[in-house]
Amino acid sequence: MDPKTISPFKRSVEQTVPPRPAKETLPTMYDLPSEFPEEPGLPDEFHYLQPQLLSATLQLAKYADDEIFSVGDMNIYYDVDHPLWHKRPDWFAVVGVPRLYEGQDLRLSYVVWQERVNPFVVVELLSPGTEKADLGQTSRDEDGTPTKWEVYEQILRIPYYIVFDRYTNRLRAFHLVGGHYQPMEIVDQRVAISEWEVSIGVWQGTYRGIERLWLRWFDAQDLLIPTPEETVTATSEKAERLAQRLRDMGIDPDEV
Repeated sequence: MDPKTISPFKRSVEQTVPPRPAKETLPTMYDLPSEFPEEPGLPDEFHYLQPQLLSATLQLAKYADDEIFSVGDMNIYYDVDHPLWHKRPDWFAVVGVPRLYEGQDLRLSYVVWQERVNPFVVVELLSPGTEKADLGQTSRDEDGTPTKWEVYEQILRIPYYIVFDRYTNRLRAFHLVGGHYQPMEIVDQRVAISEWEVSIGVWQGTYRGIERLWLRWFDAQDLLIPTPEETVTATSEKAERLAQRLRDMGIDPDEV
């Protein structure tokens, strides 16, 4: 083939005998991350799974399921004078609103001037390109809009701001006191949300087949709040243990 006809989007690979592994000659996922220079901090797979786990384990005694809305990676539109301005938290939760928009439809975004209830907890999963803005160490975003820190603290006045860095496994938390975020005490890698009678903390375990440290919710007794899948598994294991005890006693559990 004439080299001039080769597509400019292809690159030649050095031919050796034996051939070198692809990871040595072609870009890897570390060379081709989800982030783009124009949009730093776009989610990787952890940013997809972690919010799911937070929503799956958020159960509040004071609120019915239909009074809790939690979601990951959804725009919050927060300024009626600049209706296109928005922030996109990695995860947030609101209580006192219907699970469905006006009780009828899945939300496409969260518009505060229509919902009239601001989020109560917001979680950011740090990315190298967004860390300074997420922690309030910059004055404005590159597009001139307020940073997430400023929006959460000064505009939406979200009571709890949780920050987790999966690269260092560091958990940080801030509570709105006197109009400003104050660092919260981290005890055993957990932070209490007293109004909800729960805590959020770091847990070592397996979720969706991935073993690592995850953020998840704990109840008032500091016990893990299980996911629906974990509840089903625990119920099945309990039933099997009971059946085995009956078999050990010479009783057929299928005849009981």
